[in-house]
Amino acid sequence: MTYRPADFATPETVFKAFEGVNLIGGARRATQATLAVTNPATGAEIGRAAASDGAETAQAVATARAAQRDWAATPARARGKQVGAAARAVTAQAELIAQVLARETGKAIRTECRGEVAVAADILEFYAGLGSELKGQTIPFDPRMLTMTTREPLGVVAAILPWNVPLVLFALKVGPALVAGNSVVVKASEEAPFATFLLAELMSRHLPAGVLNVVNGTGADCGDALTRDPGVAKITFTGSEAVGETINRIGAERIIPVSLELGGKSPMIVCADADLDRAVAGAVSGMRFTRQGQSCTAASRIFVHDDLIDAFTERLGAALDALRIGDPLDEATDVGTIINARQRATIDRYVALAEATPGATVTRHGTLPDAAHLAPDLYMQPVLLRGLPDDHPCVMEEIFGPVAVLRGWSDRDEVIALANATHYGLAATVWTRSLSVALDSTSRLEAGYVQVNQNLTIQPNVSYGGFGRSGQGKEASLEAMVEHFTRSKTIVLNFD
Repeated sequence: MTYRPADFATPETVFKAFEGVNLIGGARRATQATLAVTNPATGAEIGRAAASDGAETAQAVATARAAQRDWAATPARARGKQVGAAARAVTAQAELIAQVLARETGKAIRTECRGEVAVAADILEFYAGLGSELKGQTIPFDPRMLTMTTREPLGVVAAILPWNVPLVLFALKVGPALVAGNSVVVKASEEAPFATFLLAELMSRHLPAGVLNVVNGTGADCGDALTRDPGVAKITFTGSEAVGETINRIGAERIIPVSLELGGKSPMIVCADADLDRAVAGAVSGMRFTRQGQSCTAASRIFVHDDLIDAFTERLGAALDALRIGDPLDEATDVGTIINARQRATIDRYVALAEATPGATVTRHGTLPDAAHLAPDLYMQPVLLRGLPDDHPCVMEEIFGPVAVLRGWSDRDEVIALANATHYGLAATVWTRSLSVALDSTSRLEAGYVQVNQNLTIQPNVSYGGFGRSGQGKEASLEAMVEHFTRSKTIVLNFD
Protein backbone atom coordinates (compact mmCIF):
# COMPACT_ATOMS: atom_id res chain seq x y z
CA MET A 1 0.00 0.00 0.00
CA THR A 2 1.41 3.43 -0.92
CA TYR A 3 0.81 6.89 0.45
CA ARG A 4 -2.51 8.53 -0.34
CA PRO A 5 -3.16 12.06 0.98
CA ALA A 6 -6.75 11.16 1.82
CA ASP A 7 -5.47 8.56 4.29
CA PHE A 8 -4.34 11.30 6.63
CA ALA A 9 -7.17 13.79 6.85
CA THR A 10 -7.62 13.37 10.62
CA PRO A 11 -5.96 11.54 13.50
CA GLU A 12 -8.63 8.87 13.22
CA THR A 13 -7.69 8.18 9.60
CA VAL A 14 -4.07 7.82 10.71
CA PHE A 15 -5.05 5.23 13.31
CA LYS A 16 -7.05 3.35 10.68
CA ALA A 17 -4.31 3.54 8.04
CA PHE A 18 -1.71 2.00 10.34
CA GLU A 19 -3.95 -0.58 11.96
CA GLY A 20 -2.08 -3.87 12.20
CA VAL A 21 0.68 -2.97 9.74
CA ASN A 22 4.41 -2.40 9.64
CA LEU A 23 6.07 0.03 7.25
CA ILE A 24 8.52 -2.05 5.21
CA GLY A 25 10.04 -1.09 1.89
CA GLY A 26 7.86 2.01 1.67
CA ALA A 27 4.64 -0.03 1.91
CA ARG A 28 2.29 -1.02 4.72
CA ARG A 29 2.48 -4.74 5.38
CA ALA A 30 -0.11 -6.49 7.53
CA THR A 31 0.94 -8.44 10.61
CA GLN A 32 -0.62 -11.59 12.01
CA ALA A 33 -1.41 -10.05 15.39
CA THR A 34 -2.29 -6.64 16.81
CA LEU A 35 -2.25 -4.87 20.14
CA ALA A 36 -4.48 -2.13 21.50
CA VAL A 37 -3.33 1.48 21.78
CA THR A 38 -5.23 3.56 24.33
CA ASN A 39 -5.69 7.29 24.78
CA PRO A 40 -4.46 7.83 28.37
CA ALA A 41 -6.64 10.89 28.81
CA THR A 42 -9.94 9.14 28.09
CA GLY A 43 -9.18 5.46 28.53
CA ALA A 44 -10.60 4.77 25.07
CA GLU A 45 -8.91 2.52 22.54
CA ILE A 46 -7.80 4.63 19.57
CA GLY A 47 -6.54 1.84 17.36
CA ARG A 48 -4.82 -1.48 17.07
CA ALA A 49 -1.15 -1.44 16.11
CA ALA A 50 1.04 -4.19 14.74
CA ALA A 51 2.28 -6.85 17.15
CA SER A 52 5.22 -8.11 15.12
CA ASP A 53 6.84 -11.48 15.64
CA GLY A 54 10.36 -12.54 14.76
CA ALA A 55 9.55 -13.43 11.15
CA GLU A 56 7.91 -10.07 10.48
CA THR A 57 10.82 -8.23 12.08
CA ALA A 58 13.28 -10.26 10.02
CA GLN A 59 11.43 -9.20 6.86
CA ALA A 60 12.04 -5.55 7.74
CA VAL A 61 15.75 -6.17 8.36
CA ALA A 62 16.15 -8.09 5.10
CA THR A 63 14.43 -5.30 3.19
CA ALA A 64 16.63 -2.66 4.84
CA ARG A 65 19.74 -4.66 4.10
CA ALA A 66 18.84 -5.02 0.42
CA ALA A 67 18.25 -1.27 0.11
CA GLN A 68 21.35 -0.19 2.00
CA ARG A 69 23.98 -0.94 -0.66
CA ASP A 70 22.55 1.47 -3.24
CA TRP A 71 21.85 4.05 -0.54
CA ALA A 72 25.46 3.90 0.67
CA ALA A 73 26.62 4.39 -2.93
CA THR A 74 24.54 7.57 -3.23
CA PRO A 75 26.71 10.69 -2.74
CA ALA A 76 26.48 11.92 0.82
CA ARG A 77 25.19 15.37 -0.11
CA ALA A 78 22.49 13.77 -2.24
CA ARG A 79 21.46 11.63 0.72
CA GLY A 80 21.34 14.78 2.82
CA LYS A 81 19.12 16.55 0.30
CA GLN A 82 16.66 13.67 0.38
CA VAL A 83 16.61 13.66 4.17
CA GLY A 84 16.06 17.44 4.06
CA ALA A 85 13.07 16.99 1.75
CA ALA A 86 11.74 14.35 4.14
CA ALA A 87 12.12 16.78 7.04
CA ARG A 88 10.12 19.42 5.19
CA ALA A 89 7.38 16.86 4.56
CA VAL A 90 7.17 16.40 8.31
CA THR A 91 6.92 20.16 8.85
CA ALA A 92 4.10 20.37 6.30
CA GLN A 93 2.04 17.91 8.35
CA ALA A 94 3.22 19.07 11.78
CA GLU A 95 -0.21 19.79 13.24
CA LEU A 96 -1.64 16.42 12.28
CA ILE A 97 1.40 14.61 13.71
CA ALA A 98 1.07 16.59 16.95
CA GLN A 99 -2.62 15.74 17.21
CA VAL A 100 -1.85 12.04 16.82
CA LEU A 101 0.95 12.27 19.38
CA ALA A 102 -1.29 13.96 21.95
CA ARG A 103 -3.91 11.25 21.66
CA GLU A 104 -1.53 8.34 22.13
CA THR A 105 0.79 9.79 24.79
CA GLY A 106 -1.54 11.98 26.85
CA LYS A 107 0.86 14.91 26.50
CA ALA A 108 -0.61 18.38 26.14
CA ILE A 109 -0.87 19.53 22.52
CA ARG A 110 0.17 23.13 23.25
CA THR A 111 3.00 22.74 25.75
CA GLU A 112 4.51 19.47 24.51
CA CYS A 113 3.36 17.86 21.27
CA ARG A 114 3.69 20.73 18.80
CA GLY A 115 7.13 21.52 20.16
CA GLU A 116 8.24 17.92 19.87
CA VAL A 117 7.27 17.73 16.20
CA ALA A 118 9.05 21.01 15.48
CA VAL A 119 12.24 19.87 17.23
CA ALA A 120 12.16 16.51 15.43
CA ALA A 121 11.91 18.24 12.05
CA ASP A 122 14.69 20.65 13.03
CA ILE A 123 16.98 17.76 13.99
CA LEU A 124 16.35 16.08 10.64
CA GLU A 125 17.12 19.34 8.82
CA PHE A 126 20.29 19.72 10.88
CA TYR A 127 21.59 16.31 9.91
CA ALA A 128 20.50 16.76 6.30
CA GLY A 129 23.12 19.49 5.93
CA LEU A 130 25.99 17.42 7.32
CA GLY A 131 26.55 14.99 4.46
CA SER A 132 29.66 16.85 3.33
CA GLU A 133 31.21 16.46 6.78
CA LEU A 134 31.67 12.69 6.52
CA LYS A 135 35.39 13.13 6.00
CA GLY A 136 38.44 10.97 6.43
CA GLN A 137 42.08 12.01 6.87
CA THR A 138 45.37 11.72 5.06
CA ILE A 139 48.18 10.30 7.17
CA PRO A 140 51.93 11.12 6.81
CA PHE A 141 53.01 7.48 6.98
CA ASP A 142 55.46 7.26 4.06
CA PRO A 143 55.97 9.92 1.35
CA ARG A 144 56.08 7.17 -1.29
CA MET A 145 52.59 6.01 -0.34
CA LEU A 146 49.17 7.61 -0.07
CA THR A 147 47.76 6.68 3.32
CA MET A 148 44.29 7.80 4.27
CA THR A 149 41.16 6.97 6.21
CA THR A 150 37.59 7.01 4.95
CA ARG A 151 34.26 6.92 6.78
CA GLU A 152 31.85 4.19 5.75
CA PRO A 153 28.29 3.38 6.88
CA LEU A 154 27.77 0.42 9.17
CA GLY A 155 24.82 -1.22 7.40
CA VAL A 156 21.39 -1.73 8.98
CA VAL A 157 20.74 0.30 12.14
CA ALA A 158 18.12 -0.87 14.64
CA ALA A 159 16.63 2.18 16.38
CA ILE A 160 14.47 1.39 19.41
CA LEU A 161 12.25 4.20 20.71
CA PRO A 162 10.59 4.98 24.05
CA TRP A 163 7.14 6.48 24.51
CA ASN A 164 7.95 9.76 26.25
CA VAL A 165 9.45 11.74 23.32
CA PRO A 166 9.33 9.24 20.45
CA LEU A 167 9.59 11.72 17.58
CA VAL A 168 12.61 13.65 18.85
CA LEU A 169 14.42 10.40 19.54
CA PHE A 170 13.37 9.06 16.14
CA ALA A 171 15.04 12.08 14.54
CA LEU A 172 18.18 11.77 16.68
CA LYS A 173 18.65 8.18 15.54
CA VAL A 174 17.24 8.11 12.02
CA GLY A 175 18.64 11.45 10.79
CA PRO A 176 22.36 10.72 11.31
CA ALA A 177 22.00 7.05 10.38
CA LEU A 178 20.45 7.86 7.00
CA VAL A 179 22.75 10.73 6.08
CA ALA A 180 25.74 8.53 6.93
CA GLY A 181 24.52 5.94 4.41
CA ASN A 182 22.88 3.36 6.65
CA SER A 183 19.39 1.96 6.30
CA VAL A 184 17.20 1.86 9.39
CA VAL A 185 14.63 -0.36 11.05
CA VAL A 186 12.80 1.58 13.75
CA LYS A 187 11.01 -0.24 16.52
CA ALA A 188 8.20 2.07 17.57
CA SER A 189 7.02 2.22 21.15
CA GLU A 190 4.03 -0.09 21.55
CA GLU A 191 2.52 2.52 23.89
CA ALA A 192 2.66 5.28 21.27
CA PRO A 193 3.36 3.97 17.76
CA PHE A 194 1.08 5.88 15.43
CA ALA A 195 2.84 9.26 15.28
CA THR A 196 6.08 7.39 14.56
CA PHE A 197 4.47 5.51 11.67
CA LEU A 198 2.96 8.69 10.29
CA LEU A 199 6.25 10.59 10.46
CA ALA A 200 8.12 7.70 8.82
CA GLU A 201 5.66 7.32 5.98
CA LEU A 202 5.73 11.02 5.23
CA MET A 203 9.50 10.83 5.12
CA SER A 204 9.50 7.67 2.99
CA ARG A 205 7.92 9.57 0.11
CA HIS A 206 11.28 11.29 -0.33
CA LEU A 207 13.56 8.31 0.28
CA PRO A 208 14.37 5.13 -1.65
CA ALA A 209 12.12 2.20 -0.76
CA GLY A 210 13.53 0.11 2.06
CA VAL A 211 15.91 2.71 3.46
CA LEU A 212 13.52 3.59 6.32
CA ASN A 213 11.31 0.92 7.86
CA VAL A 214 9.19 0.80 11.03
CA VAL A 215 8.00 -2.22 12.97
CA ASN A 216 5.91 -2.37 16.11
CA GLY A 217 5.42 -4.92 18.82
CA THR A 218 6.42 -5.84 22.33
CA GLY A 219 9.98 -5.75 23.51
CA ALA A 220 9.95 -9.48 24.22
CA ASP A 221 8.84 -10.38 20.70
CA CYS A 222 9.68 -7.59 18.28
CA GLY A 223 12.47 -5.81 20.14
CA ASP A 224 14.42 -8.91 21.09
CA ALA A 225 14.17 -10.32 17.56
CA LEU A 226 15.40 -7.05 16.09
CA THR A 227 18.46 -6.77 18.32
CA ARG A 228 19.44 -10.39 17.69
CA ASP A 229 18.92 -10.33 13.92
CA PRO A 230 22.25 -11.09 12.20
CA GLY A 231 21.48 -8.47 9.56
CA VAL A 232 21.56 -5.65 12.11
CA ALA A 233 24.96 -3.95 12.32
CA LYS A 234 24.24 -1.33 15.00
CA ILE A 235 21.71 -0.83 17.82
CA THR A 236 20.70 2.54 19.23
CA PHE A 237 18.29 2.44 22.16
CA THR A 238 16.62 4.91 24.49
CA GLY A 239 14.67 3.53 27.42
CA SER A 240 14.94 1.84 30.77
CA GLU A 241 18.15 0.88 32.49
CA ALA A 242 17.12 -2.78 32.74
CA VAL A 243 16.33 -3.14 29.04
CA GLY A 244 19.49 -1.23 28.19
CA GLU A 245 21.54 -3.77 30.12
CA THR A 246 19.97 -6.58 28.10
CA ILE A 247 20.57 -4.84 24.79
CA ASN A 248 24.15 -4.05 25.72
CA ARG A 249 24.70 -7.70 26.56
CA ILE A 250 23.27 -8.79 23.19
CA GLY A 251 25.47 -6.28 21.39
CA ALA A 252 28.54 -7.54 23.23
CA GLU A 253 27.71 -11.14 22.36
CA ARG A 254 27.29 -10.19 18.70
CA ILE A 255 30.26 -7.78 18.80
CA ILE A 256 28.35 -4.89 17.24
CA PRO A 257 28.25 -1.24 18.40
CA VAL A 258 25.49 -0.18 20.77
CA SER A 259 24.44 3.35 21.79
CA LEU A 260 22.34 3.72 24.95
CA GLU A 261 20.48 6.55 26.67
CA LEU A 262 19.01 5.04 29.82
CA GLY A 263 17.84 7.66 32.25
CA GLY A 264 18.90 10.00 34.99
CA LYS A 265 18.38 11.54 38.38
CA SER A 266 19.53 15.00 37.43
CA PRO A 267 20.59 17.52 40.07
CA MET A 268 19.67 21.21 40.01
CA ILE A 269 21.90 23.31 42.29
CA VAL A 270 20.53 26.73 43.26
CA CYS A 271 23.17 28.97 44.84
CA ALA A 272 22.56 31.76 47.35
CA ASP A 273 23.16 34.45 44.70
CA ALA A 274 20.82 32.93 42.11
CA ASP A 275 18.03 34.90 40.46
CA LEU A 276 15.15 33.34 42.39
CA ASP A 277 12.42 33.92 39.83
CA ARG A 278 14.60 32.57 37.05
CA ALA A 279 15.54 29.51 39.09
CA VAL A 280 11.92 28.73 39.95
CA ALA A 281 10.94 28.97 36.29
CA GLY A 282 13.91 26.75 35.52
CA ALA A 283 12.69 24.16 38.01
CA VAL A 284 9.25 24.05 36.38
CA SER A 285 10.70 23.61 32.92
CA GLY A 286 13.69 21.54 34.01
CA MET A 287 11.59 19.02 35.93
CA ARG A 288 9.53 18.74 32.72
CA PHE A 289 6.34 19.14 34.73
CA THR A 290 4.35 19.83 31.55
CA ARG A 291 5.52 16.38 30.40
CA GLN A 292 4.38 14.94 33.74
CA GLY A 293 8.03 14.52 34.72
CA GLN A 294 8.39 11.74 32.17
CA SER A 295 11.86 12.75 31.04
CA CYS A 296 15.34 11.30 31.44
CA THR A 297 16.79 14.77 32.03
CA ALA A 298 14.16 15.82 34.59
CA ALA A 299 15.70 17.94 37.37
CA SER A 300 14.27 15.65 40.01
CA ARG A 301 16.83 16.48 42.75
CA ILE A 302 16.70 20.18 43.53
CA PHE A 303 19.38 21.44 45.93
CA VAL A 304 18.60 24.98 47.13
CA HIS A 305 20.87 27.06 49.35
CA ASP A 306 19.55 27.37 52.89
CA ASP A 307 19.16 31.13 52.45
CA LEU A 308 16.64 30.59 49.63
CA ILE A 309 14.98 27.23 50.13
CA ASP A 310 11.84 28.38 51.95
CA ALA A 311 11.13 31.18 49.47
CA PHE A 312 12.06 28.92 46.56
CA THR A 313 9.72 26.16 47.74
CA GLU A 314 6.86 28.60 48.24
CA ARG A 315 7.27 30.15 44.79
CA LEU A 316 7.70 26.78 43.09
CA GLY A 317 4.53 25.51 44.73
CA ALA A 318 2.64 28.58 43.53
CA ALA A 319 3.96 28.12 40.00
CA LEU A 320 2.84 24.49 40.00
CA ASP A 321 -0.57 25.45 41.38
CA ALA A 322 -0.97 27.74 38.37
CA LEU A 323 -0.45 24.92 35.87
CA ARG A 324 -3.67 23.65 34.37
CA ILE A 325 -4.02 19.87 34.41
CA GLY A 326 -6.57 18.63 31.89
CA ASP A 327 -7.52 17.36 28.46
CA PRO A 328 -4.34 17.19 26.35
CA LEU A 329 -6.28 18.47 23.33
CA ASP A 330 -7.52 21.58 25.13
CA GLU A 331 -5.42 24.62 24.16
CA ALA A 332 -5.63 25.86 27.75
CA THR A 333 -4.06 22.69 29.20
CA ASP A 334 -0.50 22.78 30.50
CA VAL A 335 -0.22 19.22 31.85
CA GLY A 336 -1.73 16.03 30.48
CA THR A 337 -1.56 12.48 31.80
CA ILE A 338 0.80 9.75 32.89
CA ILE A 339 1.29 7.29 30.01
CA ASN A 340 -0.39 4.22 31.55
CA ALA A 341 -1.61 2.57 34.75
CA ARG A 342 1.64 0.66 35.25
CA GLN A 343 3.70 3.84 35.29
CA ARG A 344 1.15 5.58 37.54
CA ALA A 345 1.38 2.73 40.03
CA THR A 346 5.18 3.00 40.07
CA ILE A 347 5.02 6.73 40.80
CA ASP A 348 2.41 6.20 43.51
CA ARG A 349 4.65 3.64 45.24
CA TYR A 350 7.48 6.15 45.48
CA VAL A 351 5.19 8.88 46.85
CA ALA A 352 3.81 6.42 49.41
CA LEU A 353 7.37 5.65 50.53
CA ALA A 354 7.96 9.36 51.09
CA GLU A 355 4.70 9.75 52.99
CA ALA A 356 5.72 6.89 55.29
CA THR A 357 9.11 8.48 56.05
CA PRO A 358 9.29 10.26 59.44
CA GLY A 359 9.98 13.96 59.07
CA ALA A 360 9.18 14.08 55.37
CA THR A 361 6.86 16.66 53.83
CA VAL A 362 4.79 15.73 50.78
CA THR A 363 2.85 18.48 48.98
CA ARG A 364 0.66 18.12 45.91
CA HIS A 365 -0.01 21.06 43.62
CA GLY A 366 -2.56 21.98 41.00
CA THR A 367 -6.15 20.87 40.54
CA LEU A 368 -7.16 17.61 38.91
CA PRO A 369 -9.70 17.81 36.07
CA ASP A 370 -13.26 16.55 36.54
CA ALA A 371 -14.60 16.67 32.98
CA ALA A 372 -16.99 13.81 32.24
CA HIS A 373 -15.21 12.76 29.03
CA LEU A 374 -11.87 12.26 30.79
CA ALA A 375 -10.72 9.13 32.62
CA PRO A 376 -9.38 10.27 36.01
CA ASP A 377 -6.90 7.49 36.81
CA LEU A 378 -3.85 8.79 34.90
CA TYR A 379 -4.06 12.47 35.83
CA MET A 380 -1.63 13.34 38.58
CA GLN A 381 -0.73 16.48 40.50
CA PRO A 382 2.92 17.57 40.66
CA VAL A 383 4.47 16.47 43.95
CA LEU A 384 7.25 18.13 45.97
CA LEU A 385 9.13 16.17 48.63
CA ARG A 386 11.21 17.63 51.48
CA GLY A 387 12.87 16.20 54.55
CA LEU A 388 13.99 12.90 53.05
CA PRO A 389 17.29 11.24 54.02
CA ASP A 390 19.93 11.36 51.30
CA ASP A 391 19.78 7.60 50.70
CA HIS A 392 15.99 7.46 50.34
CA PRO A 393 14.69 5.66 47.21
CA CYS A 394 12.93 8.85 46.09
CA VAL A 395 16.30 10.60 46.17
CA MET A 396 18.39 7.87 44.57
CA GLU A 397 16.11 6.19 42.02
CA GLU A 398 14.51 7.48 38.82
CA ILE A 399 10.77 7.89 39.39
CA PHE A 400 9.87 9.09 35.88
CA GLY A 401 6.90 11.07 37.06
CA PRO A 402 6.03 14.58 38.32
CA VAL A 403 7.86 14.15 41.63
CA ALA A 404 10.78 16.36 42.70
CA VAL A 405 12.89 16.16 45.85
CA LEU A 406 14.04 19.44 47.45
CA ARG A 407 16.96 19.69 49.87
CA GLY A 408 18.76 22.59 51.47
CA TRP A 409 22.54 23.05 51.51
CA SER A 410 25.16 25.45 52.80
CA ASP A 411 28.54 24.02 51.76
CA ARG A 412 29.37 23.92 48.05
CA ASP A 413 31.75 20.98 48.31
CA GLU A 414 29.05 19.01 50.09
CA VAL A 415 26.35 19.79 47.55
CA ILE A 416 28.60 18.85 44.63
CA ALA A 417 29.30 15.53 46.38
CA LEU A 418 25.58 14.98 46.93
CA ALA A 419 24.82 15.84 43.31
CA ASN A 420 27.35 13.23 42.19
CA ALA A 421 26.13 10.58 44.66
CA THR A 422 24.20 8.61 42.04
CA HIS A 423 25.03 5.97 39.48
CA TYR A 424 23.39 8.18 36.86
CA GLY A 425 25.16 11.02 35.07
CA LEU A 426 22.94 12.40 32.34
CA ALA A 427 22.32 16.08 33.08
CA ALA A 428 22.82 18.77 35.73
CA THR A 429 22.27 22.49 36.15
CA VAL A 430 23.78 25.24 38.31
CA TRP A 431 22.07 28.52 39.10
CA THR A 432 24.40 31.36 40.10
CA ARG A 433 25.48 34.88 39.14
CA SER A 434 29.14 34.02 39.75
CA LEU A 435 31.29 32.97 36.80
CA SER A 436 33.90 31.38 39.05
CA VAL A 437 31.26 29.32 40.89
CA ALA A 438 29.77 28.26 37.57
CA LEU A 439 33.11 27.18 36.11
CA ASP A 440 34.17 25.32 39.24
CA SER A 441 30.81 23.56 39.63
CA THR A 442 30.45 22.52 36.00
CA SER A 443 33.97 21.07 36.03
CA ARG A 444 33.20 18.92 39.06
CA LEU A 445 29.68 17.73 38.23
CA GLU A 446 29.71 14.19 36.86
CA ALA A 447 27.15 14.53 34.09
CA GLY A 448 27.33 14.61 30.32
CA TYR A 449 25.07 17.64 29.77
CA VAL A 450 25.63 20.51 32.23
CA GLN A 451 24.00 23.94 31.96
CA VAL A 452 24.15 27.16 33.93
CA ASN A 453 21.07 29.34 34.54
CA GLN A 454 18.97 27.37 32.07
CA ASN A 455 17.52 23.91 31.65
CA LEU A 456 17.07 23.33 27.92
CA THR A 457 16.02 20.04 26.42
CA ILE A 458 17.92 18.37 23.56
CA GLN A 459 19.06 20.87 20.91
CA PRO A 460 20.50 20.19 17.44
CA ASN A 461 24.28 20.74 17.29
CA VAL A 462 24.65 20.42 21.08
CA SER A 463 26.20 17.08 22.01
CA TYR A 464 23.92 15.10 24.33
CA GLY A 465 24.58 11.93 26.29
CA GLY A 466 25.32 10.70 29.77
CA PHE A 467 27.97 9.21 32.01
CA GLY A 468 27.77 6.12 34.20
CA ARG A 469 24.55 4.13 34.01
CA SER A 470 22.86 6.91 32.05
CA GLY A 471 24.24 5.22 28.96
CA GLN A 472 26.98 5.30 26.40
CA GLY A 473 27.41 7.38 23.27
CA LYS A 474 26.29 10.83 22.22
CA GLU A 475 23.47 12.25 20.13
CA ALA A 476 22.47 15.51 18.41
CA SER A 477 25.87 16.49 16.97
CA LEU A 478 28.12 15.99 13.96
CA GLU A 479 30.49 14.00 16.16
CA ALA A 480 27.63 11.69 17.14
CA MET A 481 26.90 10.93 13.48
CA VAL A 482 30.53 10.26 12.61
CA GLU A 483 31.42 8.29 15.74
CA HIS A 484 28.27 6.21 16.10
CA PHE A 485 26.93 5.70 12.57
CA THR A 486 30.10 5.21 10.52
CA ARG A 487 33.27 3.14 10.74
CA SER A 488 36.79 4.19 9.83
CA LYS A 489 38.73 2.35 7.13
CA THR A 490 42.47 2.82 6.62
CA ILE A 491 43.71 2.67 3.01
CA VAL A 492 47.35 2.58 1.92
CA LEU A 493 48.14 3.04 -1.80
CA ASN A 494 51.57 2.05 -3.10
CA PHE A 495 52.32 1.95 -6.84
CA ASP A 496 56.13 1.68 -6.57
